[in-house]
Amino acid sequence: MSDLVIVESPAKAKTIQKYLGSGYEVIASMGHVRDLPKSKLGVDTENDFEPLYTDMKGKEDVIKELKKHAKKCGKIYLATDPDREGEAISWHIAQMLKLDMNDNNRVAFNEITKSGVQNGMSNPHKIDVDLVNAQQARRILDRLVGYKLSPFLWKKVKRGLSAGRVQSVAVRLVVDRENEIRSFIPKEYWSIDAKFTAPGSRKVFDAALVAVDGKKLEIPNQADADGLLARLEGAEYTVTSVKKRVTKKQPAPPFITSTLQQEASRKLGFSAKRTMKAAQELYEGVDVEGVGAVGLITYMRTDSLRISDEAKAAAAEYISTVYGKEYLPDKPRTFKTKSNAQDAHEAIRPSITEMTPARVKNSLSNDQFKLYKLIWERFIASQMANAQLNTVSVDIDANGCTFRATGYSVKFDGFMTLYVESTDGEESNKKMLPELKAEDKLKLKSIAGNQHFTQPPPRYTEASLIKALEENGIGRPSTYAPTITTITARQYVEHEGKQLKPTNLGEVITELMKDHFEKIVDAKFTAEMENDLDEVEHGHKNWVTTLHDFYDDFSATLQKAEEAMEGKRVKVPDEETDVVCELCGRNMVIKYGKYGKFLACPGFPECSNTKKIVTETEGSCPRCGKKMLLKKSKKGRSFYGCEGFPECNFMTWNVPTAEKCPECGKTLFTKGGKSGRLVCENEGCGYERELKK
Repeated sequence: MSDLVIVESPAKAKTIQKYLGSGYEVIASMGHVRDLPKSKLGVDTENDFEPLYTDMKGKEDVIKELKKHAKKCGKIYLATDPDREGEAISWHIAQMLKLDMNDNNRVAFNEITKSGVQNGMSNPHKIDVDLVNAQQARRILDRLVGYKLSPFLWKKVKRGLSAGRVQSVAVRLVVDRENEIRSFIPKEYWSIDAKFTAPGSRKVFDAALVAVDGKKLEIPNQADADGLLARLEGAEYTVTSVKKRVTKKQPAPPFITSTLQQEASRKLGFSAKRTMKAAQELYEGVDVEGVGAVGLITYMRTDSLRISDEAKAAAAEYISTVYGKEYLPDKPRTFKTKSNAQDAHEAIRPSITEMTPARVKNSLSNDQFKLYKLIWERFIASQMANAQLNTVSVDIDANGCTFRATGYSVKFDGFMTLYVESTDGEESNKKMLPELKAEDKLKLKSIAGNQHFTQPPPRYTEASLIKALEENGIGRPSTYAPTITTITARQYVEHEGKQLKPTNLGEVITELMKDHFEKIVDAKFTAEMENDLDEVEHGHKNWVTTLHDFYDDFSATLQKAEEAMEGKRVKVPDEETDVVCELCGRNMVIKYGKYGKFLACPGFPECSNTKKIVTETEGSCPRCGKKMLLKKSKKGRSFYGCEGFPECNFMTWNVPTAEKCPECGKTLFTKGGKSGRLVCENEGCGYERELKK
């Protein structure tokens, strides 16, 4: 009689079955099997928030299979994911199968490798009820907010809206940033920028005016800039000081969930949802050529920077062999985890260091490979020696005006030979400088005053919004991706390129929430709620008390809002466009439907004209010469098609450009992203070349 191991997914089951062998049967629950009912609140607010859990619709066959296997097996092990959600799934399965809650039947795998699975199976424990209660409290909190607040929004704004604890704060962050941008008043300032060459060198380098008569410089207008330029006419430019030093640059720590999502957004252009999908697949296991099913990374929902000694040793061995001992630090690196982290798992790292990206490339999908390469390189780099940079700062005097030039060169590349972290801000403008010394007389090549204006804060991207949520203590590793997916799916926030912009609906909802439910959209309050849930998880706080603390006040606030908004309704302003309705002459407005945005006549119901929103691109159709349009496939993937469809059915995944083919004169298309090629898609031409770097 085999023992039974229950996991969430078939991929995970397949990988674990390989390591456990014939004495075990591994089956999947396909995620949750029980939850609060969709049709009603499912929480008894008068009886200490007693939840009503029911079998999930569509899971009847799965539940039947679980019960069938449970009857004929030996011991049952619950091996769902090692977090709150996974603990709750195990708890529900244990109740459904009537297992002994005091039995050591819960096992957890931080990595799905042979050693990871064996270690987990040899250390079974009881279901952690504190962890379950933390999940229950979060689920019930979200249900109370969603099912109590959403009907209020339906009555006061429009049907179909939803509210949530974390999503409402995320939308507010985006709205507040948009309001900052609107209210920002640009301030003019000027700079004096010069170009020089050094004695005996043709290399031109830049320097900027930073001080006048020893005082820090501010140039508010053109008159002041012109005055300084007049003072510098005919001046002699002399190097007064050259400061050189060696600086050390440390590698970034290995990934946690938030930083993985941020870096995948910056480097790969992945959404948080896309990142977590690929990461889940890498964790659960993929068939690697010559190896079989193996989990390639550790558990991907974590906020800990902890790394096992075994993993550090494996990384050190690899670095020493491939790069040399000089690329190893004096001692293995450790990174400090932030104080409010749960620290239940290690950081995200490759589970088997020897499985290099090149080794597994042919066994992975495109998304899996890109993400695995990012995780693998980041981890190995985190265990490498510091980079050493030769930095130089040169001061140049001319008639009491001080110019400064800065530059650097790499003395020792260290970890930078493998990986350098991306940032949301501007990259350093330091460049290589020629060899300079004090008293050198420089030749001025050009000098000019340049006008600038201060810039408003940038809109959030998915990467910077996740960073803001994390810094404010809003949500936890498992919530960042679904939060962003929800606020865009609900059309409170939309993408404009990589940036996130609030819709009119999002702004109206946020203002209404700020007026009547300030705590729900308050970042500090939401962060405190997250801390309370952590306290429940650690057994320091009662989950029912936590719910009472929130709900008793929330219920009173909801009643006050109902009274204050009695008979009132908030209108969401339409976004007017310059597209004219050909039936009645009105300017059409943007509406949101099941499949996204579309154009509608504001004269409805007298005029019910609607249109698809089309986005023109650069270039023209290589077949018929008409305009190219950006379109979306049924799965939401962007492609480009001729506006003459269906008469002309030309389409391509490649991006049209403004550049013409030098051989046939047709539009050139970018193939393979920024590092790809320019290709001509005119049939029979065949011209292509690499993109200029």
